[in-house]
Amino acid sequence: MRKLMKRVNDECPNITRVYSIGKSYLGLKMYVMEISDNPGQHEVGEPEFRYVAGMHGNEVLGRELLLNLMEYLCREFRRGNPRVVRLVTDTRIHLLPSMNPDGYETAYKLGSELSGWAMGRWTYEGIDLNHNFADLNTALWDAEDNDLVPHEFPNHYIPIPEYYTFANATVAPETRAVIDWMQRYPFVLSANLHGGELVVTYPFDMTRTYWKAQELTPTADDGVFRWLATVYATSNLAMASEERRLCHYDDFMRSGNIINGANWHTVPGSMNDFSYLHTNCFEITVELSCDKFPHASELPAEWENNRESLLLYMEQVRDQEAPPAPGVPPTPRGWWWDAARRSPKAPEALHPPSLLPQWGGGGWGRRGL
Repeated sequence: MRKLMKRVNDECPNITRVYSIGKSYLGLKMYVMEISDNPGQHEVGEPEFRYVAGMHGNEVLGRELLLNLMEYLCREFRRGNPRVVRLVTDTRIHLLPSMNPDGYETAYKLGSELSGWAMGRWTYEGIDLNHNFADLNTALWDAEDNDLVPHEFPNHYIPIPEYYTFANATVAPETRAVIDWMQRYPFVLSANLHGGELVVTYPFDMTRTYWKAQELTPTADDGVFRWLATVYATSNLAMASEERRLCHYDDFMRSGNIINGANWHTVPGSMNDFSYLHTNCFEITVELSCDKFPHASELPAEWENNRESLLLYMEQVRDQEAPPAPGVPPTPRGWWWDAARRSPKAPEALHPPSLLPQWGGGGWGRRGL
């Protein structure tokens, strides 16, 4: 992975930068590839986008897809592909192929046939990173139940609770690194690439009724999230195929291959919910394949299944003319604009004006603020 990222950087030094956001428990660096016309710089008016893969180390397809995506963007930019040139010029893209490198090493040593459903899923310390982010949902919902929102308790940029910052808190170094990364860069859109199913999920991931394993728990931006999930699902060749088989027992085709995360199974402490509530970055989860660790021979077909989806989803961060999907409101024109044009230092500067009470906002803002 490191050699490939270095090779892409050498081939396209003017539009790429490789940097590390931290280290895993065993000391492996968590490398990110930045792709932009001015790498290393936040530009006014240019939104910041991220893809994250390998949160579960044994779900390896996302890692391979992001490595392919780096090569593709570099190659096509050099060829003058207008679509790629526009994407790279107008968006600052960050690709994290391996959020859990220790887990990946465990799964890789066993290989596709022997790694199984769980080996490498967790970090070396035995932590599931998708349950390791601060639970901000409970605090928000408690405040809403007590009529404290928004005047006494915020419904966005919710601060991290003090207990989570203690030295003895069970927070993986990989999680801390990603949180620091989120706080350093004003991301507005993201996707978290997983494996083991064929479906796209969107927040909330945690059920509002704490004892329920499944419960429809939409955000106030449900229309936008359903739009984003639909964009990926309908352009993914495997998901869109009427001939595809079920991965397990859930028939997601009946709902267009998208589902509210909490309505599938509750995930307290998910990265998606944390990203949305703490930084206002909209993030979905893409379950890419029935097989968590496909054979190398299957990767070319999987790239073809996902190439258009990966590109089209990134384009949503700026797309002004995207047609609405059936039953889903269209993306508001320029919803990212204030996010991109303001300074990345101030929290209120990061995200769409409709989400921020001081700017009034309209139907797209949370709870009509």
